[in-house]
Amino acid sequence: MKLENIMNSLEQKHPGEAEYLQAVREVLETIEEVVNENPQFETAGIIERIVEPDRILTFKVPWIDDQGKVQVNLGYRVQFNNALGPYKGGLRFHPSVNLSILKFLGFEQIFKNSLTTLPMGGGKGGSDFNPKGKSDNEIMRFCQAFMLELWKLIGPETDVPAGDIGVGGKEIGYLYGMYKKLARENTGVLTGKGIEWGGSLIRPEATGFGGTYFTDEMLQMKEDSFEGKTVAISGFGNVAWGVALKVSELGGKVVTISGPDGYIYDEAGVTGEKIDYLLELRATNQDIVEPYAQEFPGAVFVPGKRPWEVKCDIAMPCATQNELNGEDAQKLIDNGVQVVSEVSNMGCTPEAVILFHKNKIPFGPGKAVNAGGVAVSGLEMSQNAMKFSWSKEEVDEKLKVIMNLIHEACIQHGTEEDGYINYVKGANIAGFLKVANAMMDQGVI
Repeated sequence: MKLENIMNSLEQKHPGEAEYLQAVREVLETIEEVVNENPQFETAGIIERIVEPDRILTFKVPWIDDQGKVQVNLGYRVQFNNALGPYKGGLRFHPSVNLSILKFLGFEQIFKNSLTTLPMGGGKGGSDFNPKGKSDNEIMRFCQAFMLELWKLIGPETDVPAGDIGVGGKEIGYLYGMYKKLARENTGVLTGKGIEWGGSLIRPEATGFGGTYFTDEMLQMKEDSFEGKTVAISGFGNVAWGVALKVSELGGKVVTISGPDGYIYDEAGVTGEKIDYLLELRATNQDIVEPYAQEFPGAVFVPGKRPWEVKCDIAMPCATQNELNGEDAQKLIDNGVQVVSEVSNMGCTPEAVILFHKNKIPFGPGKAVNAGGVAVSGLEMSQNAMKFSWSKEEVDEKLKVIMNLIHEACIQHGTEEDGYINYVKGANIAGFLKVANAMMDQGVI
């Protein structure tokens, strides 16, 4: 495989799509050796086929605001690869949404879903619609207009969207209600549904729970645990909430949360009622964390900065892509960080990852660490297909097993000669091989 030739071709075809190109390069650099050892992949054009989506739907979404004015947003669905099963991946509603970000997320989703061992392909979608500051009626009207275009392309055995940033239980409910009306059937076409109408228990916490389980496995490889550890996290939504819950349960202490306005340092730990307050804060529809410091006087609000300058044992980015850069990584290393685990998608820049590897800091990539969310979405699909539901304990145990299997796959393919585990390489190779072999078996389609 001639990596630079492939990247040059992609850059010419997709100029300006920085996030997508970054994600592709990261994967191709780590699987190059495996591809070269399997010449049948080159003959079958596996790389050239896997880096391009099967199809991309782009559409306008006109809707009426509470003042009676027509607003227009863009909607997208990127169906990337279905070699292992129906396209599966969230919908993101956020002003930053563009095709590059959705292609990067969809590409990552292929390998993340492969790692779960569940039969799911990779996809992603969303809109530049911003639910912040919108009334419930405005959100409902937008979701209904969005589904008017999307419903023709999705289905329980075709494409199963879920939630992502800006798409929680409320939005999924409105989307599902319109889908059901248009398709005239009740099916498991969306995941993240309400518990009363087909959802799975612990789905909101699943990404955070799974990320913590994976990080615990990383610590066990060092004959260590969360017990007594300080943990710096970013974000303050469902993912951060799930991490804070599970870290506390395992004996660790989360000392930071963050938003666009800055970060909170809480030396006493984000525990108990403080964890519950995270959800209340998020429900205010404002992307700010300063009120936390007003609610809990022992906490300090640091405006305009990110939490990676805080001394901690474990760092777990939980917000968005490229939120931890090389400068942040050096601060963490200088402060003695022991493990870094991406719970957000591609949360660290390439410069940060290089520094962690260079300093032999165990680093878990998002496609492995945050696979718990889509894993429980897959379990929700199974429950819908069986017209059955598992208990919270059963779902949590299945999630833990899946995260353990993902960790084992990373060890198998990522352990280097000196014993250091390159989790990025391990996750990419394990995820890629399963998809590539499936594509080989299914012919050129």
